[in-house]
Amino acid sequence: MNMNMKIPEENIHEVFDKLVEGEEIVKKQLNDILLRHSRIDSKLQILSKLLPNAVEIHNRTDKFQNMVTHTRELAENVTERVQQLNLARNRVCEYQNRVHNIPDLQSCSQAVIMALRNEDYEQAAAHVHRYLLMDKKLLEQNSEDNAGDTTSVTSSLATLQRAILELKTIVTKKFDEAVKLENLTAIERFFKIFPLLGMHIDGLNKFCQYLCTKLQETAQKNLKIALDVKNTDPRASIIYADTMTLLFEGIARIIEVHQPIIETYYGPGRLLMTVTMLQKECDRQIKKIVTEFMKHRNMSKRMQSINDYLRRQTPDKIDPKDLDLLLGELTVMHSRAELYIRFIRRRVINDLDISTTSNIQRKDLLNEFEMIINNSELAHSMQELLGAYLALERYFLEESVNKAIGMDVLDQDQQTSSMVDDVFFIVQKCIRRAISTWSIDGVCAVVNMTCGILEGEFASRLKGRLRQGYPAGYLDLAQAYNALQTTIQQGRLQTSDTELARLMFLAYLNNTDVSIEYVETLSKSLSVEIDSTFPDMPDKDRGKIDSCLAGLKGVISALHAVIDFGLEQLRVSAIKPRITPWIDAFLSADHHINEDELLRYETDEPFVQTLLTNLEGLLQTFKGGLTSSNYDALIGILTTEVTARLEKVVFKSSFNRAGGLILDKEIRSLASYLATATSWSIRDKFSRLMQIATVLSIERVEELTDYCGADAIAWKLTPSEVRRIATLRTDLRPEDIKRLKL
Repeated sequence: MNMNMKIPEENIHEVFDKLVEGEEIVKKQLNDILLRHSRIDSKLQILSKLLPNAVEIHNRTDKFQNMVTHTRELAENVTERVQQLNLARNRVCEYQNRVHNIPDLQSCSQAVIMALRNEDYEQAAAHVHRYLLMDKKLLEQNSEDNAGDTTSVTSSLATLQRAILELKTIVTKKFDEAVKLENLTAIERFFKIFPLLGMHIDGLNKFCQYLCTKLQETAQKNLKIALDVKNTDPRASIIYADTMTLLFEGIARIIEVHQPIIETYYGPGRLLMTVTMLQKECDRQIKKIVTEFMKHRNMSKRMQSINDYLRRQTPDKIDPKDLDLLLGELTVMHSRAELYIRFIRRRVINDLDISTTSNIQRKDLLNEFEMIINNSELAHSMQELLGAYLALERYFLEESVNKAIGMDVLDQDQQTSSMVDDVFFIVQKCIRRAISTWSIDGVCAVVNMTCGILEGEFASRLKGRLRQGYPAGYLDLAQAYNALQTTIQQGRLQTSDTELARLMFLAYLNNTDVSIEYVETLSKSLSVEIDSTFPDMPDKDRGKIDSCLAGLKGVISALHAVIDFGLEQLRVSAIKPRITPWIDAFLSADHHINEDELLRYETDEPFVQTLLTNLEGLLQTFKGGLTSSNYDALIGILTTEVTARLEKVVFKSSFNRAGGLILDKEIRSLASYLATATSWSIRDKFSRLMQIATVLSIERVEELTDYCGADAIAWKLTPSEVRRIATLRTDLRPEDIKRLKL
């Protein structure tokens, strides 16, 4: 601020205040600096102590840097000398090879000539193989560098080239002659010579052609035997499956015997070529076998007959029993083909694993193998067989199930009719036959067929019979049985005969319950069997199987719906009409009881004793005729009806406290009886009635607050219901009930 500048008098105080404020700020800053002075001094003292060490560290760092620089220079010098030594070593090795190659070349040329003269073809091939392993460029360079040896080297090379051509011609000719003479020893002898001459592909081709020829001869012979088999032969029903099996076993035997020879003389990784050639011959023979099978088993005619029948174009149909053996043969043929494919796939993979091919090459070769298998005639034939099997299996399953349902019989000692065991025997047979094909698609198809039949026709038949209802009236099962047996066998059911109708209703209700158990057991066993049959199942196939097995849960749901329907029919016709008058008898009793009557009720209890006697008679009527599960369900329905009806009649009655106590005792007796009659828990069904009895047996209105207040647990009665029930007590004042806070 300019001191000479004149300040107006009115601003002097304002300027003075600013100067004072600025002075205070400066003082505060000075105080902060003084406070930090001690910390700064201590840090400076520490730095002064470290300064000598820092100088020492700097000096040592310079020395270390110099050492590293020197070491780097030495390493570079050593590396350069090592490179020079390595170059010199390579040149020495090359010179040694050049020195040794010339005498080796001359020795090979002379030895080859001698071996050919003596017809020692193995020895000649060994010398040729030794020559083929030599570096040709190095031999030519030797001849150029050693002018004196040029003539001998050139002569030896020419001799060996001529010997190679001659030896290849001889070995090929000798091998062909051995094949014509079927001299297995000579065939294997010359087969081992081919790779020594660099003729790997030619050798494998010729040997595989020989093997295919022998395979063809054996397959045609076996097929001719199959065609000549008489129907009386024990194996006549599966003769074509046997013929196919012999073909696969022959190929497997060829691979088992000759794979070690191929790996030893031709090296690993060559089996794929052998399998490819054998597979081509396998395809030709499979086509012949399947063609003869289709012809002699009248497959086209049978399929046409089935299709015509299903389209309602003809009333004639094939008996399912006539297809049983044919279906068995189809499954055996398909499973043998699947087993063969698994065998050769495993062999090829193992062979490629021990080969020197890279991962990429190995993957390409495996893809090539899979394409060969998937596009083969064998794969097409398997699809044809599987398609025929599934079409016949569907017809067999549907017709057999319908036949089992149509021939339904009820035995006197059984709770179910014959159709349940018969139907599920057929179902299990068909599904397990599908598993024996070793085809995931086949298993899924048959399981889906089964689910469709059980959820459709089978469940509909059960529900259709239950829809006829349960005739009212008292039962006499023993008297009805003989008449029922006669009418079922005659294929007619007289709905006017109530006893017969009751027996059939209970039997079909039991049929449904047992069917649920069978389906649950079937689902569990199938899961285990499928896992053991297909242990290395891909995730894709696992998804298919899980989806199909989930269909069995749909069947269980459908059957549960049928049971619920049947129990509802039983409730409407057999339970409710009888329960109603028994419970309504409660209305005729006086519930205003004095002390003397209360003592008498302690020992007598006329209403509940009569009710229990009636319930016992009703339950005994059904106990022997229903399965345990259905019987428990019946008691559950009975309990629901009893509690609901009793609750209604209670609301139509009036009580004093003694009457309420009697009601509480009666309800507990009733609950105890029904609880002992079933394995299910029924306490929750009596909870409302017991709470009603509690309200009716209180001494004072104020007690209700403890029972059904805001802190009450598991109290099912609403406050309005509690007040309504309390009004049934004639000895409680209405104004006290109205003042009650719940």
